[in-house]
Amino acid sequence: MQLKDIHDPVQLRSLTPAELQQLAQELRQEIIDVMAKNEGHLGANLGVIEISLALHFCFDTPKDLLVWDVGHQAYAHKILTGRRSAFQNIRQWESISGFPKREESPYDVFGTGHAGTSISAVLGMALANQLQQDDRWHIAVIGDASIASGMALEALNHLGTTQAQVIIVLNDNTMGIDPSVGALKAFFESLPEGRSENNPFQTAFNIPYNGPIDGHDLPLLCQTFSEIKKHKGPQILHLRTIKGKGLEAAEIDQTRFHAPGKFDPLTGKLQKKDVDGLPQYKEIFGRSVLALADQNPKIVAITPAMPTGSGLIPMFEKYPDRSFDVGIAEQHAVTLAAGMATQGLLPICCIYSTFLQRAYDQLIHDVALQNLPIIFAVDRAGLVGHDGPTHHGVFDLAYLRCIPNLTLIAPADASELCRILYTATQHLKGPIAIRYPRGIAEEALLEIPLESMDWGKGRCLKEGTEVAVISTGSMAKHVGRAIAQTSDPDRFAHFDLRFVKPLDTDLLDQIFKNYTQIIHVEDGTVLGGAGSALLEYAHSCGYTAAVECLGIQDGFVSQGSVEKLYQTQGLSVDQLRERFENLG
Repeated sequence: MQLKDIHDPVQLRSLTPAELQQLAQELRQEIIDVMAKNEGHLGANLGVIEISLALHFCFDTPKDLLVWDVGHQAYAHKILTGRRSAFQNIRQWESISGFPKREESPYDVFGTGHAGTSISAVLGMALANQLQQDDRWHIAVIGDASIASGMALEALNHLGTTQAQVIIVLNDNTMGIDPSVGALKAFFESLPEGRSENNPFQTAFNIPYNGPIDGHDLPLLCQTFSEIKKHKGPQILHLRTIKGKGLEAAEIDQTRFHAPGKFDPLTGKLQKKDVDGLPQYKEIFGRSVLALADQNPKIVAITPAMPTGSGLIPMFEKYPDRSFDVGIAEQHAVTLAAGMATQGLLPICCIYSTFLQRAYDQLIHDVALQNLPIIFAVDRAGLVGHDGPTHHGVFDLAYLRCIPNLTLIAPADASELCRILYTATQHLKGPIAIRYPRGIAEEALLEIPLESMDWGKGRCLKEGTEVAVISTGSMAKHVGRAIAQTSDPDRFAHFDLRFVKPLDTDLLDQIFKNYTQIIHVEDGTVLGGAGSALLEYAHSCGYTAAVECLGIQDGFVSQGSVEKLYQTQGLSVDQLRERFENLG
């Protein structure tokens, strides 16, 4: 039976070992071919081909409940569960998600996208079914360094006190996006192949442990799962796999081939993107941090498992003693920064917008309440494209601006990001959050501008006679282009809010006194976002100008190209131009 004939995992269960092996080769090649032209998460998925086949072969899915941690390792699972034709357009608009999604398939029993959630989820399912005397297996596949996250350890601590029908499949590939870090990784590496007796899962968590074994040995996997099913209660199977397995270039450069973009499926050679040599925001940020660290020995950089994704590799290489990758542990990263700040260091803590959500209590309790001087670099703000709703950074303006003592800034472009970072190091008396987008910076910036800017102030980008358009953050470029394309650009003034908290009230007073029509545009949620801050200020001052707030509407935004997603929210350049033109 060939891959094209598989429409349901039930069909797998009649195959011979040789047929399963052939299917593994086809699956691997299918993922390579689609990712080569369509982009997506490559390395992690090539590493779980055999695991995916063995799980669906040995267990009665979807009756037995299977949860994929992180979620970006579920491509083979999607293909095997009736979505092979849709897989050709995975992560595209109106196609299937790159992550498990409950509304997409009965085989996706829990939505994932952020790390460390799978064990809690399957334990919850298992305890619920235990109460209902429903005898089935609950399996969590946790990998890409997620086992060391705080939530995973909390769940293991609970799991070890139960008799829940839970199997933890530890997919140990020694990698997150970058190489894994920490004591647990070092311990795993020290274990000999086969049965290990002195293991913390067994001795500390009271969970029977099997392994480590070869996660690419399909017959051994099937045999081991069959043995595990004979026993009741929680169990852990430790598998060693190779991220990028089956594509030489992906095995050699595992970080780059985590999500490499388009490439040659035969050679692995990456296709260059036509961006005229322009850098990404993360590169500009990383160069700025390094330049600041050269000047100030108290600056340290902290990231939760994202040194490459955050552009911090130059800092890690030049100042390894002042650079800290704490693994997938956002809460720890924030409070670690707080501890450092109490001792006179100047931490720059870089966390993606949607990952910072996981450390919200630490932001409030450990940082803001104590008014500690820390710079939070909030990367991947706004719509990020094909990763979809788990990764769109559209809530940060709303969830950060309500925190006392926190200064919240949204630079309009990469030059402003550099100037804000530099000036922040001079003004740091309490916590500061600087949010900026993913993607191309649209400025070459051969030299990083280490220059002061007017702290606490917005700015006028263009004078106008009738309508004031205020933009927050990188939406300035959309607004500027839209105004320029109107039939009468002179009607429109354009202001960059820049400081969302505290607001530049002098600038706002000037706007509200001189304009009766005001439009605010942001790439964050309109509920509680920067536009809400303007409305609150206008109300408190008794201003009566008409204020229209444009941004991300109340709902989770799907995956797709950023340009397409802007259209769904009415924020494309053409849509903004039309809206401006139609103003009375």
